Order: sequence, then structure tokens, then C-alpha cells
Amino acid sequence: MSVQELFLRYQSILSPLLRIGPLVGGVAILFWRVRETRVPLSVKAIVIPPLAMSSAFFMFLSPPMRVPWSWAIVSFLFGVLVLSYPILRTSRLELRNGVVYMQRSRWFLAILLILLAIRLLLHDYIGHLISPLQTASVFYLMAFGMIVRWRVGMYREYRRITGAVGTNR
Repeated sequence: MSVQELFLRYQSILSPLLRIGPLVGGVAILFWRVRETRVPLSVKAIVIPPLAMSSAFFMFLSPPMRVPWSWAIVSFLFGVLVLSYPILRTSRLELRNGVVYMQRSRWFLAILLILLAIRLLLHDYIGHLISPLQTASVFYLMAFGMIVRWRVGMYREYRRITGAVGTNR
């Protein structure tokens, strides 16, 4: 039995989970981002999330997860050029007592909620056009593009603030 057939067989159970899962994940990320403004940043804290997230590229070893290159490129670029922009604009680092912190922005949480809503709406729309596994692949690439650009921007700002290349504070 193929994955697609399994999905169709258990769709009544999976559909609610696929709607609730992103909401739970979005709320978890909101709490994580609030926490991030309370603890000092380090190079590790900036670099590890996209590195850890990159392990999901192994999903493309499975044929049902693969998407055409054009879809992959468009999805990745949408994350890099569109979705990351508001996060970059509202993420600022500041030096307090010799330690770098992410500066609180009243717009940051609102933008994360808006981005979550956009992703959920797009997911719902695209999910009707392609298989659930391909939808997951496309949205992974979009999220990966978004987080990579954001973290590269944070790393550059961290280096500028600390005045050191590769500082591991």
C-alpha cells in the first residue's frame, strides 16, 4: 500500500491532526521566540537551528517526497525573499553588559502570527493541488529558506556588534 493510499484511508484521522499540528507548532515557536529575547545569544544559538533543520533534507531520499526542481526553487526563494523579510526587519540584536541579546519588538510576535496565518492558508490551498507529502516538502523548503536568511542576518549583526569574526560567546 502506498503512502498516498494510506493517507486516503486514514484521512478522517489525519486531516484534523494536519490542521492542529501547525497551530501547536506555531504557538511553540512563539514561546521559543519570546524566550530568545530573555537569554543571551551566542554563535551556537544562531547557527544550530538551520543546521539542525537541514537534516530534514534526507526526506528527499524518499520518492514520494520529491518535487520538481522548479517547485523547490520557487518555494525556497519565496521563503528567502518574501517570508524572511519581515522577520529580518523586526529582529535586532543589542549589547547589554557585554552580552548580546535579541531586542524585543512589539511587532515581532504580530509578524510571526501573520506569517503563520499565511503559511496555513497557503498550505490549505496548495494541499488541494498536490499530494500531502509533496506539500510537506514544498513548505519545508519555504521554511528552510526563511530561517537561513534570518539566521545569516542575525549572525552578521552579531559579528558587527561583538566586533569579532567567529566569536563564540
